[in-house]
Amino acid sequence: MLIGKVVGSVVSTRKDEKLENLKLLVVQVHSHANEPKDAYVVAVDSVQAGLGDMVLYATGSSARQTTLTDAKPCDAVIMAVIDSWDLGGENVYEKWA
Repeated sequence: MLIGKVVGSVVSTRKDEKLENLKLLVVQVHSHANEPKDAYVVAVDSVQAGLGDMVLYATGSSARQTTLTDAKPCDAVIMAVIDSWDLGGENVYEKWA
């Protein structure tokens, strides 16, 4: 699992029929210390994430392991919205702070 921040969305009116009705979001990759990287992925949203949310996402074959993405042609999926995380006993992120 990887950490990222939802920074945008993708709208596509023409796509493979297996991708119909799937929300696509742009996720900026973050380090485990919550440092943004200059890398982005487009991920299927399986948990109703929104703009500005910190999320856990998976890529590769793991992206096709959720109920929503099973047997779908996707390479990244958002599978959790993060409330908080700690690293080495230090709080790195709090959603409600």
